[in-house]
Amino acid sequence: MSVFAKFESSEAEKLIELVSRERSIALSAREWKHRLAGYGYAIRAADTGHHMLQSLSKKIDVCILPQDLFA
Repeated sequence: MSVFAKFESSEAEKLIELVSRERSIALSAREWKHRLAGYGYAIRAADTGHHMLQSLSKKIDVCILPQDLFA
């Protein structure tokens, strides 16, 4: 069973909004990742070239992040 099946799309959208908002506030990618760690999340580069939002406590992928956040 996929981890993504456990999350509703509205929850994933809220998390992507959080990640996007924190990116707009942060002065660097390093600060952005540090701010996300404060919420209990990390960004992981997947083998497919996508970036995944990962839970730090359980080490599970939560959702795929939009590529425009990394431009």
